[in-house]
Amino acid sequence: MAFKVTLVSTSPIDGQKPGTSGLRKKVKVFKQPNYLENFVQATFNALTPEKVKGATLVVSGDGRYYSKDAVQIIIKMAAANGVRRVWVGKNTLMSTPAVSAVIRERSGADGSKATGAFILTASHNPGGPTEDFGIKYNMENGGPAPESITDKIYENTKTIKEYPIAEDLPNVDISAIGVTSFEGPEGKFDVEVFDSADDYVKLMKSIFDFESIRKLLSSPKFTFCYDALHGVAGAYAHRIFVEELGAQESALLNCVPKEDFGGGHPDPNLTYAKELVARMGLGKSDTGDEPPEFGAAADGDADRNMILGKRFFVTPSDSVAIIAANAIEAIPYFSSGLKGVARSMPTSAALDVVAKSLNLKFFEVPTGWKFFGNLMDAGMCSVCGEESFGTGSDHIREKDGIWAVLAWMSILAHKNKETIDGDTKLVTVEDIVRQHWATYGRHYYTRYDYENVDAGKAKELMEHLVKLQSSIPEVNKIVKGIRSDVANVSSADEFEYKDPVDGSISKHQGIRYLFEDGSRLVFRLSGTGSEGATIRLYIEQYEKDASKIGRESQEALSPLVDIALKLSKMEEFTGRSAPTVIT
Repeated sequence: MAFKVTLVSTSPIDGQKPGTSGLRKKVKVFKQPNYLENFVQATFNALTPEKVKGATLVVSGDGRYYSKDAVQIIIKMAAANGVRRVWVGKNTLMSTPAVSAVIRERSGADGSKATGAFILTASHNPGGPTEDFGIKYNMENGGPAPESITDKIYENTKTIKEYPIAEDLPNVDISAIGVTSFEGPEGKFDVEVFDSADDYVKLMKSIFDFESIRKLLSSPKFTFCYDALHGVAGAYAHRIFVEELGAQESALLNCVPKEDFGGGHPDPNLTYAKELVARMGLGKSDTGDEPPEFGAAADGDADRNMILGKRFFVTPSDSVAIIAANAIEAIPYFSSGLKGVARSMPTSAALDVVAKSLNLKFFEVPTGWKFFGNLMDAGMCSVCGEESFGTGSDHIREKDGIWAVLAWMSILAHKNKETIDGDTKLVTVEDIVRQHWATYGRHYYTRYDYENVDAGKAKELMEHLVKLQSSIPEVNKIVKGIRSDVANVSSADEFEYKDPVDGSISKHQGIRYLFEDGSRLVFRLSGTGSEGATIRLYIEQYEKDASKIGRESQEALSPLVDIALKLSKMEEFTGRSAPTVIT
């Protein structure tokens, strides 16, 4: 089937600056004439010719509303730009970590390898006709495009005048696995629809001991629950947890992917994963049913995770530290050792203590997975994590929610290898966490999110906090006036990072107040929302005294919360008397 290329005249559209997570806007914005097309062409123009002409690209995402339309548009533009083939996940479904795995691992029948991918996702943001859509580009290493590329994309969106598109190319049936071939001005163009679970499952089986996890899941003493929040993780959950590992079908919650995520908010935290939270015994009312031993949730594109034990929540900061502390013994992939570990700056220092104890290389980076990717590509990092429910390793170049769940299952299987059979009580998630605290100390930690705040007011709040940093004695005078029982602030700054691999410098990555006892207050503007601004406040207190590690987090952190809200004048600037979400 032949097609021809048409040049369409267009004009720049403002507001198309992609961040580390790509471009996120409301669906109605992406539906504007030429809006998506401008961004896609701006991306093609930002890449070197060999990454486009004759190349193989992946185009898929979390299946949210507008994905099916967007995939067809991108296919037609790829054909017009001289791309040789496009790989599409069946029904457009491919998790962000699976896309990274496909780029890195998959070979076509002719030996072809992908050089990049357009990922259609707004991650953990809601989906539907009135909600969010997003797009980002990942490079040949499987990781997000670096700033050098996203800056070029942005500049191109401001000057674009035309884009080529194969308008007469018929829509490809993305519900059927197979290859559709076309002939264009530059030769053959193929679209291959495939089941991305095949490549992803193969990769997971090369990392973990599925037999030991299967034995754990087969024990009548062990129960399990996984909530995909109607996101793309549902496309992998049945295959991995039920078919490969033998879990019961009833263990899966909300594992049918939906364009609007079932009307819910696909963010795996204690606020939005209500059904799982209730089932795990952490809801406001007790159902009377005995909760499962282990529970987990994913976000919309399956790169984030939440880990729960029976009536017990594992903070993401603790989760990555515990995985790192147990990786060598529990996960075959790491049996020869860890190259290093890393965390994002707002994440608690729990991982730092593990790294010091195990004599591991340690890195503190800005928020954004590309910083971890640089370290991994250089062979300097094996395990990493963010406090925003992202955990991963160097098997791919994205955070990976299902990987994190399998990592925890591996640790549970290892800890229980002597107790699976017989009447001995299982070592639980809570047991593992409390033993970790007893060994390394506890980092009491919480995050307050103030979503959709007026952007101008959010900027003023941050400027106020920077001005305060000019006089630490004055800050301490304010602190002691609020709570006399809190340690003094020892230093304060705006976090700046010099990449040890490429030497690039990232400034203004968050405002920090560091206390003499190791406590921290961090304030950061997040770029993950589609409108307004999100202020994120991180509060942390380190406790080494074993007699004091069993307190409730909010109780332990109450003095620092008081300091943070009054020091920042949060309510005065935002008009908010309470955060949108507390995690």
